[in-house]
Amino acid sequence: MFSGIVEAIGRVREAVTTAAATRLAIEAPFEALVLGESICVSGVCLTVVDISRGGFGVDVSLETLRRSKLSRLHSGSAVNLERSLRLGDRLSGHLVFGHVDGVGTLASSTPDGDSLLCRFAAPETVARYLVEKGSVAVDGVSLTVFRCDDRGFSVAVIPHTAQVTTLGGLRPGDEVNLESDMIARYVEKLASAYAR
Repeated sequence: MFSGIVEAIGRVREAVTTAAATRLAIEAPFEALVLGESICVSGVCLTVVDISRGGFGVDVSLETLRRSKLSRLHSGSAVNLERSLRLGDRLSGHLVFGHVDGVGTLASSTPDGDSLLCRFAAPETVARYLVEKGSVAVDGVSLTVFRCDDRGFSVAVIPHTAQVTTLGGLRPGDEVNLESDMIARYVEKLASAYAR
């Protein structure tokens, strides 16, 4: 489990794809990594399967490749990284599980004072769970929704977030991994039993 507060921007050293999966080798400034730990890579919870000097390796399953934009990563691609939460950590963002609901695209990015107002097109599988002033994870970054409809949503990206994540480098048409707030999905599941 994660908080959506990115710790570092990593770079893909290598992406090796086979018929069964993809192995990503990622440069990262993390110390004391352990095999088997979870790391959020641009919004996707992945397991460390290899540790190298200045980085780590992860295997990406076919299911994850189908549901996320990770299949489009290549050598040199920038990725947002966050190590998993520990009990007692501050939860500065919101509960992010790293289970991508769908891939969206940046529709527009407009300066607004020091911030960027970003409008994302989102698939219905994500948009249905978004509410004004609710949370969404965009490439693993916890953001507050300030406007939403059945086609997408808008968020404000402050200068700090633009600098320490990949969001500042996005251009219209770029894809992003999206995860809606898990609480909304549980509420829908529980309420649907009473709606019959």
